[in-house]
Amino acid sequence: MSMKNTLNDSKSEFSLGDLIKALEDTEDGQRPVEKWNPENCGEMDMVIKSDGSWWHEGSRITRQGLVSLFASILRKDEDGVTYLVTPVEKIAISVERAHFLAVRADIEDEGETQRIFITTNMDEVIEIGPANPLRVETDPMTFEPSPFVMVRGRLEASILRAVFYELVEYSVERNTPNGAQLGIFAGGTFFPLGPAGVHEV
Repeated sequence: MSMKNTLNDSKSEFSLGDLIKALEDTEDGQRPVEKWNPENCGEMDMVIKSDGSWWHEGSRITRQGLVSLFASILRKDEDGVTYLVTPVEKIAISVERAHFLAVRADIEDEGETQRIFITTNMDEVIEIGPANPLRVETDPMTFEPSPFVMVRGRLEASILRAVFYELVEYSVERNTPNGAQLGIFAGGTFFPLGPAGVHEV
């Protein structure tokens, strides 16, 4: 059964209005998505693009309040699929690259006591460490880095290029089982950024 989409005035299997209403009924605005276990209701034509923008049925969602609301009910399950989750609905959406963008890094101290705080495009601040690890996928042909940091659950933020190379400035070289690696200390842990000599600041 199709319901009218109040956001884009088009037909969709799910109503964003109903989705919002389900969230308004949550106690004190708390959204413990990891504890909600509704049935899988199917898919919605919603995409988080690689630039961090959210699109529904081909139209960009420009209201930041809506984007923040939907971001608060994101969950990536063990099946690798990202869902919007309410107490009564679980709706699959598409993610081109990552759920969020890491738009800023704040660095305190240095060496093995160094602490790194990342701010996302949703104004969420996390500290890189064992609970929120940083990982870098390096293209084997071009050595182009694709860096990510865990935000919560299985949700990740793609680190903007400028932010990544700011981290590279604070990097050190260490020998690892994978050879000499450039990396940074954060939260008492060494996080490799790529093979030594690859990333030029």
